Amino acid sequence: MTSPSIGLYRGGSTPGNVVAMIAPNLLRPPTRLRLAGLSMDGRAPGVALSLAAAAVAAGINHFAPGVSPLIIAIILGMVVANTITVPERAAAGVMFSAKSLLRAGIVFLGLQVVLTDIADLGFPMLVVVVCIVGGGILTTVLMGRMLGMPPDLVLLIGCGFSICGAAAVAGAAGVIDADDQAEADTVTAVALVVIFGTLMIPLLPLAAHLAGLTPRNAGLWAGGSIHEIAQVVAAGGVIGGGALTVAVVVKLARVVLLAPVAAILSIRQRRRSRTALQADAATPADGGATPAGTKLPPLVPTFVIGFLAMVLLRTSVAVPVPLLRAGKDLQTVLLAAAMFALGCGVTVRGLRRVGLRPFVLATLSTVVVTSIALTGVMVSSSIG
Repeated sequence: MTSPSIGLYRGGSTPGNVVAMIAPNLLRPPTRLRLAGLSMDGRAPGVALSLAAAAVAAGINHFAPGVSPLIIAIILGMVVANTITVPERAAAGVMFSAKSLLRAGIVFLGLQVVLTDIADLGFPMLVVVVCIVGGGILTTVLMGRMLGMPPDLVLLIGCGFSICGAAAVAGAAGVIDADDQAEADTVTAVALVVIFGTLMIPLLPLAAHLAGLTPRNAGLWAGGSIHEIAQVVAAGGVIGGGALTVAVVVKLARVVLLAPVAAILSIRQRRRSRTALQADAATPADGGATPAGTKLPPLVPTFVIGFLAMVLLRTSVAVPVPLLRAGKDLQTVLLAAAMFALGCGVTVRGLRRVGLRPFVLATLSTVVVTSIALTGVMVSSSIG
């Protein structure tokens, strides 16, 4: 898929020089920065800009605690992308923030997960969580095929809406797009997560009230349906009556499934890569040689391993509260900086070029995930 906002292409006189351009319709003239072997000095301005935006988002969140700093950060990025020019010397650092800082934030997200709390939900509800994630992804993929959308974009939307929002989008993108060849898909999926997840903050509590759900069941439904953890927290607070705690636990149960989903996607990607390599090797035109430097993606991405390590640490060790708070603050800063960087790739012109089909798929995916979650909550409650 050709990116209207963020592109990655090859250039220069030497083969293999990777040239990145962020928001080509915003940077005038287009900024070309060589990323291969780029020192941190070259990335520092963009990383500093992203971290500064994260600090601003945190400051706004301090005065408006009901609004997630992640949402504020991506909106700030979108404002920058659509109003002013991103500094040329910040381009490489912004790209670095959008990928590397986001993955680092996912690692620290594991410190929020306690497996014993998730187990306390009970076997029926755990089955429901698996059905939400598995059913949401598979149904979204099928609907995306029917709409004739790019497969990678469909998969990113399915993961983002079914698992844990932007973190799941980044996790899936790190597997299926390890070389960052389809940045526009990642940006589009994250933008949809923000838009639809934010809309669900007031709509789901209202629907739960109209349906006459108890606070506990409403919290289970919110945790099983809404995309981002911060959005779940906001919706749980609106519902009240103890819904917040159970909503967060259910949401974290979905977050845990990011690891096995990433492993499955990696196995799929390895098979596709191996098949492509075998086809290239069998092509007479290139003499049957395997392309130099080509390698299969890892079975499990490094940041997913880091995430699991943090989960196990939190579950097995009594981590001091100050360290937990520091880890959560660091996670928020990293993810907010990454959201700002991703927001810098979202332009009104770009969204128009994407068309209506991603929005249609996002709407259908939201309906599917919320329906599976509500059905599962009602069935598990009747069993319990």
